[in-house]
Amino acid sequence: MIGVVGTVYLVGAGPGDPGLITVRGAELLGRAGAVVHDNLSDRALLDLAPASAELHDVARGDGSGHTIGRERIAELLATLGGRHAVVVRLTGGDPFVFGYAGEELLRLRAAGIAWEIVPGVTSAVAAPAAAGIPVTHRRVARAVTFFGDHPDPERGAGGTDWSALASVPGTLVSLMGVGRLAEIAAALVAGGRAASTPAAVVRRGATPRQEVVVGTLGDIAERARERGVRPPAVLVVGEVVALRERIGWFEQRPLFGRAVLVTRPRAQAGGLGERLRELGADVVPAPVFRIVPPADPAPLREAAARLDGFDWVFLTSANGVDALFEVLDAAGRDGRAFGAARIAAIGPGTAAALRRRGVRADLVPRRFVAEGILEAFAGIDLSRARVLVWRAEGARDVLPEGLRAGGAVVAEVQAYRLADEPLDPKVAERIDAGGIDAAIFTSASTVRGLRRALGGERFSRLASRALLAAIGPVTADALRDCGAPVGVEAAEHTVGGVVDALVARLREGEA
Repeated sequence: MIGVVGTVYLVGAGPGDPGLITVRGAELLGRAGAVVHDNLSDRALLDLAPASAELHDVARGDGSGHTIGRERIAELLATLGGRHAVVVRLTGGDPFVFGYAGEELLRLRAAGIAWEIVPGVTSAVAAPAAAGIPVTHRRVARAVTFFGDHPDPERGAGGTDWSALASVPGTLVSLMGVGRLAEIAAALVAGGRAASTPAAVVRRGATPRQEVVVGTLGDIAERARERGVRPPAVLVVGEVVALRERIGWFEQRPLFGRAVLVTRPRAQAGGLGERLRELGADVVPAPVFRIVPPADPAPLREAAARLDGFDWVFLTSANGVDALFEVLDAAGRDGRAFGAARIAAIGPGTAAALRRRGVRADLVPRRFVAEGILEAFAGIDLSRARVLVWRAEGARDVLPEGLRAGGAVVAEVQAYRLADEPLDPKVAERIDAGGIDAAIFTSASTVRGLRRALGGERFSRLASRALLAAIGPVTADALRDCGAPVGVEAAEHTVGGVVDALVARLREGEA
């Protein structure tokens, strides 16, 4: 028997939207030493795992099944359980609703592996809900029946008693039957359900690529075939389907179905991605660099140790705030280290990062660029003022040079630098296929980083097909310098501002 040191957690990932994973599931992913996942798990959920976690993909990713058998998956889980305190087996929906959790657990038990179940939101309910179809309604259907139709060699095609199933009152929901949709519909009609009974097929439910086909038992198979619907999908049969016309909501969101490329570093992309998903977008993460400490951290520590010796401290990004407080924390200090020094933040994002640390900025300019800070200081005497500019390596010299021109004695510290991040090949494939509708750039660095990662030809291809959104004028200039058209430039130079500008521009295009 393998020496057991940990526990395998079978975690339901929910129907597709990463925001629908349970709190317990997200917490376990955050502690996982290894994650075993399949094609029914949203890839964004894997970002919740530590960077050091082992990731094991046990699916083809095309909805056709697993590349390795159940026994080998159980063997893998047992092996990982012998190496890690927390192993997460991540599956779509709920592990116990038409899943294989029961089979995998029996094998884990035989191997002496500790395990726990973390239920998930089943797509049997969530997918119809996202399509505007409640599986029950007190005036329409007071019961719901879930069924599968796996072929059973001993009992024939699925072994289902169709007459009994057809006679059950209320709604019928099948997770596994879309591959045999014509046979199922015909069997239900032959069993006694009226051919005129409303029916719907929901594919990729509760995701930005959700597709819904509505018809009746008599024609749903043909309608689904015409639309090219393939598994996995959910079949709903019953009068509740008719409610979709009145309470359908998911597809009404302003960015529904739009594939939006996000170039921010992985650690900073969460808020932007979450906002885009709330608006219905299909978020395509494409982090082109990561934040790393400077090559020589000594100047950073020295400047942080004498913050209270400056009259003004200028912070030019939320990343810089994080870097500063990491240095302060390592030295056993906090926001009191500023002493009497006043603080200028380049924009609301930087100011918010300070507030999270218990510090309030004394000045935030109206324009959230270096020129905006200089404009805000136009009426302030800086002659001989001691100023610290805390910024990224390679940042523009506009701010320190402008402060020196005003008479300030300026010290500069490079708080962090940007290291190139390899681009996921699947992102390049989507760009080549014309599968990106818009791309959001939150700094000039993200523009230059994506162009380096893609190469000039592919970057030009993206620019010719997608709407490019810049967070502000400096980022817009970087796009133009790369020969790319600026489709959107945010009036408010914040993440919220660029998202709002993108939505407004797309609405104009639809008008």
